[in-house]
Amino acid sequence: MREKKGYYEILGISKDADANEIKRAYRKLAVKFHPDKNPGNKEAEECFKEVSEAYDVLMDPERRSAYDRYGHAAFQQEASFQGRTGFHDPFDIFREVFGSSENGGGIFEQFFGGREGRDGEGYQRGSDLRYDMKISLEEAAQGCEKEIEIRKLDVCERCEGTGAQAGSRNIACPMCRGRGQVVASRGFFQISQTCPTCQGVGRVIEKPCRPCGGEGRVEKSSRMKLKVPTGIEDGSRLRSLGRGEAGIRGGAPGDLYVVVHIRQHRMFQRDGSDLHCEIPIPFTIAALGGEVRVPTLENTATLRIPPGTQNGTLFRITSRGMPLLRSSGHGNLHVKVQVEVPTSLNSEQRRKLEEFAELCGEHNMPLHRSFYEKLKGLFS
Repeated sequence: MREKKGYYEILGISKDADANEIKRAYRKLAVKFHPDKNPGNKEAEECFKEVSEAYDVLMDPERRSAYDRYGHAAFQQEASFQGRTGFHDPFDIFREVFGSSENGGGIFEQFFGGREGRDGEGYQRGSDLRYDMKISLEEAAQGCEKEIEIRKLDVCERCEGTGAQAGSRNIACPMCRGRGQVVASRGFFQISQTCPTCQGVGRVIEKPCRPCGGEGRVEKSSRMKLKVPTGIEDGSRLRSLGRGEAGIRGGAPGDLYVVVHIRQHRMFQRDGSDLHCEIPIPFTIAALGGEVRVPTLENTATLRIPPGTQNGTLFRITSRGMPLLRSSGHGNLHVKVQVEVPTSLNSEQRRKLEEFAELCGEHNMPLHRSFYEKLKGLFS
């Protein structure tokens, strides 16, 4: 059986660490070792329990005092009653500090942006941002890298995001005297409300950074490159972690969501992974059959037209549509033919066509014959 580590050693802090230092250390280690992030890892689960136990003891002034005097021996008797008393479950500690859906969120949500709240030192997660980007159908088919420029609140270079001038300290708020709340009188009633000076934190920066006014962030333009995956669809969102607005006083940054809009193509209409287009063909090819060239997003393809093809006939060319997202396959290209009839004939062309019409007869016009048979039945 291995020797039990000291609580200060487990959290990696000194013996004179204050409550905020204990919270920060626990927050970092609990996220690292939490079972949700390490499924099936027994060693990580044990580390999580050790970290939680250390936090539970050191955050309780009486238990911490006993531990400082007697070490682990101070809790040997307490430990013997774990099965009967329900000794603090480490997952309860995690929920207490990091929040849960039932209790509306804790320090974890406030620090990492679950509610964009502040923790005890005024840290606040930056806002998420949205950027609408237009690309061509060809870029969606081939994938591309785009450079965008956005104006956002970014980390202040002067104070490196702390919000404080060099050598400045966090001091108790002079307005609320560190309580985070102020009392306002309303006739016979007194109402406690969030301190407007410190926003409920209870502490303020002694000498705020001048460029950012103590927020740790200033507005500036930022350029960044984004990779657009092959086969992306219109309206898809690309998420870039940590590229949103900077957090207040070193808080976690928000995320950037890029919404992709695909411009309308002059030749193709898209339906999922399939493409649709219309092409004109001479009436002679429609009657006699032949081959025509069909455009695709890459080059052209050959389409064989069988004799007697009617106007509006739909053909399918397999695997010449859009590439499938995160796959090696392709959709299909659907081609609708429009039979083109000459608009201007000279006398010789007209004579030849009239001879042709006489030679064809009704037996070569099945659609024409069928239509007039239905028409006769309608008025009989």
